[in-house]
Amino acid sequence: MIIDNKQIIVSGKVIKTVRIAEEWYEDLQDPVAFLKELKTKVKADLFTFWQRLPENQPKYDYHLEWESIAVLPITDYDYWWNKQISAKTRNVIRKALKSGVVVKSIEYDDDFVRGLVEIFNESPVMQGKPFWHYGKDFACIKKEFSRNLHREEIIGAYFNNKLIGFIMLADAGKYAMTTQILSMIRHRDKSPTNALLAKAVEICASRHIPYLVYAMWTTGSLGDFKLHNGFEKIDLPRYFIPLTTRGLIAIKLNLHRGIKNAVPNNIKTGLAKMRKKWYMKSKDKVNGG
Repeated sequence: MIIDNKQIIVSGKVIKTVRIAEEWYEDLQDPVAFLKELKTKVKADLFTFWQRLPENQPKYDYHLEWESIAVLPITDYDYWWNKQISAKTRNVIRKALKSGVVVKSIEYDDDFVRGLVEIFNESPVMQGKPFWHYGKDFACIKKEFSRNLHREEIIGAYFNNKLIGFIMLADAGKYAMTTQILSMIRHRDKSPTNALLAKAVEICASRHIPYLVYAMWTTGSLGDFKLHNGFEKIDLPRYFIPLTTRGLIAIKLNLHRGIKNAVPNNIKTGLAKMRKKWYMKSKDKVNGG
C-alpha cells in the first residue's frame, strides 16, 4: 500500500506494526499528515519511523527509543587509511592484494549471478544461523538481486578470474550503504572482504559521500570487523506511535518490538551461542563430519 507516495509494510501477528518499506532511503517530512492518512487506510496497532543519518537529534515528541547503526564518516581515502584504521587492518588489505585478489566495479550480468549462486551455496550456515540464500537457483537469485539496481553499484572481488566476494553499494542520498557484502569462506585467508570494503571507501571518497553505513551496530565477529575498519556506533531516534489501545499497552509493557526484543541482552547472547553451536553441528553432519 502507498501512503503519501511511500510504500508501507505491516508486520506482526498479535501487535501489527506499520513502517515505511524504504526507510533507509526515504525521510518522513510530515509525520502528522502521514498519520492522518495512515489511520484512514490501514488497520494496525503501531506506526514506527526513524530519523535518517545525519539527523541524530530528536525532532518530535512521540515515544522515542535509540537505534544504533554502524557508520564510517568519510573525508578522504588517505585519512581513512592513515587515521581511521589500524596498521593491522592496513596489512590485511595489502595481503589481499598481494595474494592476487582483484577488486573492481562490475556489471550485473549472468556471469555475476552465477558467481553469486556459487558463493551462496557454499554453506547452509552463515554467522551461526541458517543462510537465507542457500539452495536458491540462478533464476531466483537473478530476480531477487535485480530489484534495487537503480540505486546500487556492484563491487566484485576476483581470484584467478573467479568471483570470490562482492559488495552491493547503495546510494541513499545522504549516505551510501552496504546492502550486501559476502565472500567465500574457502578464500577467507586472502581477506577479500577487507579489500572490498577498502574499494567501497575509495568510491565514496571520490564522490564526496560523507558517510558509509554498514547496517545496524552489532557485536561478535561482525561487530569487530566493522570496528577494525573504522565504523562507529551512531544512535538515531526511532519513534513508536500507538494507533490503538493495544498498541499503547504494547509500548507500556515493552512489547512493541516483539517478545524477542523484550528478552534481556545477556540471555539473548547465551541463546545465540547455543544456536550457533547447534547449527554448526548440523552443518558438520550434512558435510559428513
